[in-house]
Parts: sequence; structure tokens; C-alpha cells
Amino acid sequence: MQCKPLPVYGKGENVRDWLYVEDNCRAIALVIEEGQVGEIYNIGGGEERRNIEIVKLICTLLAERLGEPLSKLEALITFVKDRPGHDFRYALNSTKITNELGWKPLVCLEEGLARTVDWYLKHRDWVQQVISGEYQEYYAQVYERGWRR
Repeated sequence: MQCKPLPVYGKGENVRDWLYVEDNCRAIALVIEEGQVGEIYNIGGGEERRNIEIVKLICTLLAERLGEPLSKLEALITFVKDRPGHDFRYALNSTKITNELGWKPLVCLEEGLARTVDWYLKHRDWVQQVISGEYQEYYAQVYERGWRR
């Protein structure tokens, strides 16, 4: 939203399994209410994508909503050196929560990202507080105190 460089590790080939936050919350609530005590339930979206695909999709959504040329936003993508030992793929097998509790994601990746982008655009005042430094200072103080206990 600020037209700053968008750093992407390596060539953006790292794969992640994406899940919309409300689906994640629904799954957690279901596990609390109906899951077996002591059991482990993986919560995954079944939406594996390369990081570069996600960044380009976010650029597309922002271009549409802000009336900017897609090429302008995609030009901000900056490939940076990957971290040593960085996992190439994060994925979960969420068959157990589906089979035992009947849970599955309701929001597909594209819709979830669109909702997320829309939320950030609607709450620009909140975004500004987070990036202004005030929130960063508050977070550092709370986080630091938490470790000192």
C-alpha cells in the first residue's frame, strides 16, 4: 500500500499451506468443543502455493482496488537472499480433523486473500499505527517484559 519494495526470499519458490483466519478460528473452536482430550489435530488449508504466487496475487488485488497498474506493483517485488536452512515447504496433513470432526476450510485462498486485503484497506488508520513506530515500541516493551518474568 506504500509502494515500498516487497522482499521475497530466494526466487519465491518456497511453498506454504495457506488458511484464512476465520477458518483457523472455527477449527480451534471445534477442537476445543468436540476434540478428544490429549489428541493432536493439524489445521491446514490444503492451499499450497509458492510465495511468489501469493505476492503476485496480493499485487493483483491491490492494483484492482487502488486503480494502479499491475506492472507498477509487481515492479516492487525484490528478491533477497534466502535464510540458511530456510524450510522449502511448510505443509500439514489435516485429514484427521476432517475425518474425526468434520472440519474443512470454507474460504478458498483467493477469497481469503481478497478479504484480507480489503480489511487492511478499510483499516488504514490501524495500519498506520502499526507502522508508525508507536506500536512497534509498545510491542517491544510488552514482549521484553514477558521474557523478564
